[in-house]
Amino acid sequence: MRGRVVDEGPPESDRLPDAPHPRATPLLIGHEAAERELLEAYRSGRMHQAWLIGGPQGIGKATLAWRLARFLLSYPDPSLPAVQRAQNLSSPMDAPPARRVIVRSHADVVALRREWDQKGKKHYTEIRIDDVRSGVELFRRAASEGGWRVAIVDSAEDLNKSSANALLKIIEEPPPKSIFLIVAHRPGQTMATIRSRCRKLMLEPLPEAQVVEAVTSLKGPWSSRPAAEIATAARRSGGSVREAILMLGSESLEVIDAAEALLARLPAVDWGAVYRLAEASNGRAGQEAFDALMNVVFDWIDKSLRANAQAGGRPRSLAPYAEVWEKIAASARETQALNLDRRPLVLSIFTDLAAAVTASRA
Repeated sequence: MRGRVVDEGPPESDRLPDAPHPRATPLLIGHEAAERELLEAYRSGRMHQAWLIGGPQGIGKATLAWRLARFLLSYPDPSLPAVQRAQNLSSPMDAPPARRVIVRSHADVVALRREWDQKGKKHYTEIRIDDVRSGVELFRRAASEGGWRVAIVDSAEDLNKSSANALLKIIEEPPPKSIFLIVAHRPGQTMATIRSRCRKLMLEPLPEAQVVEAVTSLKGPWSSRPAAEIATAARRSGGSVREAILMLGSESLEVIDAAEALLARLPAVDWGAVYRLAEASNGRAGQEAFDALMNVVFDWIDKSLRANAQAGGRPRSLAPYAEVWEKIAASARETQALNLDRRPLVLSIFTDLAAAVTASRA
């Protein structure tokens, strides 16, 4: 059967426009220690069957997961000489197993992600239970090529309660030579029972120089931007290649500047600036600005949680941040799913964040 061309079909929720999908990205920049951990686990015969790959969005977690998938499918026996002498998880991108992964025709690998709603002409806001049930059918039959069966979940945050429970059932009793690679931007928010059955692999944000290297290596429209702009985007990206690309491909830098300035003043709120941000984030033309705003907000909450925890904060001071994350995430999903006006959401976000900061200091 001829495999599909990579760019055929509807947009993919786990891929940025004009950028290669992680399954087709040959280079992994940074994360050498995490890559070695996976390699050593495999060739020593101690490969855990479920991994939670955590860290901020856009730093290379999915790229690492797909790199491991290609390696396992190319070298299904850990005793093979190629595995024993390997220095990393690279495998020939033009070899048949890798090519089938890249063109989405490999029968033993499945991606669980937000699928395209053909009727609504947009992605679903969650990974639905039917998608999980369909995907895990792979693990109820023998591997088509006699090797590994691989599921990549991108990302855990997109699972709802029902789909997470459906995934948990197969993770609890996985068949031999099967592996689940679960990408988690906020691993602490992943269902506790899923976390408990996974080996954790935490990735750190990339240094600015590696963000620059990654952006330029992708050869997309952003890589031709002036070096000074790429450097600025890398500096503001928080170590995320995805964020750098989004900034270079839109007017998001101005939105990020405005959002960061507002967040730095909390619990005080400049409502005039919030209204301007809400206007910029509304409508079809404001989708990229809204996405940039939400990423800044969630990153700020994550940093606030970590800072409070490192400072020995009491559970009482941490709870407001965890609660506001849940509230904002739920409101954002509803707004996107129902195609609602985003302006009230933006206003409520800053109201809720100001209240969270105040409560954490009480």
